[in-house]
Amino acid sequence: MNSNNGSGNSNNDYDNNDSGNSSSSSGSSGSNGERPERQMIVGMTGSTGAIYGIRMLEVLRELSIPSHLVLSEWAAKCIRMETKYTVRQVIEIADRVSDDKNMASSISSGTHPTRGMVVAPCSMKTISAIANGYDDNLVARAAGVTIKESRRLILMAREAPLSAIHLENMLKLARLGVVILPPVTEFYTKPESIDDIINHIIGKCLDQFDITRHNLYTRWGSRT
Repeated sequence: MNSNNGSGNSNNDYDNNDSGNSSSSSGSSGSNGERPERQMIVGMTGSTGAIYGIRMLEVLRELSIPSHLVLSEWAAKCIRMETKYTVRQVIEIADRVSDDKNMASSISSGTHPTRGMVVAPCSMKTISAIANGYDDNLVARAAGVTIKESRRLILMAREAPLSAIHLENMLKLARLGVVILPPVTEFYTKPESIDDIINHIIGKCLDQFDITRHNLYTRWGSRT
C-alpha cells in the first residue's frame, strides 16, 4: 500500500472522459482488436471498503486483464479517508477511466463489448438505482447495460445491518442473475492479515468470471 495520502487531490483527479492511462502495461491495445472484448468494468461507489475496488484493479493489472474504472465522487472521498492511496494513484492503476457523470462513455452502450462489471464496494444507494433502472450516473447505467446484455454483474454490497428495503432490492437483482457478493470475512483459510482477507474476497469475485488463474486464496480441499 502506498504511503502517500490523498488530502491534496481535488475531484478533478478522476474527471477523465473515457480516457486511457498510458502508464498501465496491461492496457496497451494492439491492432488485433482484443482489448474491448477483454475489458472489465470496475465501479467504485461511496461505501466503506474502497480497498476492495483498489485491490481488484491491481489484480486485474497483474493478470493482464484491461480495466475500465468508474469512480463516484464519494468513492474518491472514501479512498482518501480509508486508505493511504491518492485518488490519482488509483486512477493510474486502471487502463481506462470514465467520469461518473459521463453518460456518453463507451460503456454506457451495449455495443461496447466487455467481460462484465464489478462494483466494489457497492453502496445501498447504487443497488437501489440498479434494481429500479434509475440510471442517473455512469455506474448505474453501466450496470444496467451489463444486465440487459446478459453479462456478469457482481455487486460487492456493503451495509450492516440490512433493512427490508435493502434485502428486497438485492433479491430483485439476484432473480435477474446479478451476483450479490458481500465482502464477508472467512476464517477456514486461517488468514494472517487484512490483506489475506481482502485477497480472498477478490479471488471469489474473479472466480465468478471463470478467472481462476490466481493464487489469492487457498481453495478448499487443496491442503492435505
